[in-house]
Amino acid sequence: MFRASSFHTIDPKGRIIVPARFRDDIRAGGADGVMVSILDKALYAYTFNEWQAIEKKILSAKSEPMRRFKRFFLGNACECLCDKQGRILIPPSIRAYAGLEKEIVLVGMLDHFEIWSREQWDRENNLMEEELEKKEVREAIASLGL
Repeated sequence: MFRASSFHTIDPKGRIIVPARFRDDIRAGGADGVMVSILDKALYAYTFNEWQAIEKKILSAKSEPMRRFKRFFLGNACECLCDKQGRILIPPSIRAYAGLEKEIVLVGMLDHFEIWSREQWDRENNLMEEELEKKEVREAIASLGL
């Protein structure tokens, strides 16, 4: 399970270092790499095993909005293998979508991890802090026993 956040930089070739704790989870998920796609101005990275499960779920979705989502999410997906230094190469097209230029944040989300530009991540955190002020959000969190 992917947990916690790590702050890193992306090198000029578009490579990022995957934290060792994430690499262990990646290997446990069936290979030494991840499937990466785009959503919410970030990149979503899944183990190959988890990606297969997601593809099955997406395949069953038949509505027009889901067909569009399928084109967007699957059409922008790419396989990123870890090199010997524990880095993955992020292709330029999806790097541009997420605005990954220098400072990045890898965020563990249990079944996947997300890759954010530091600037976009800071905005996302500010939005969440605002959301936490809302009663309905606090009640939803409390319903989880937290």
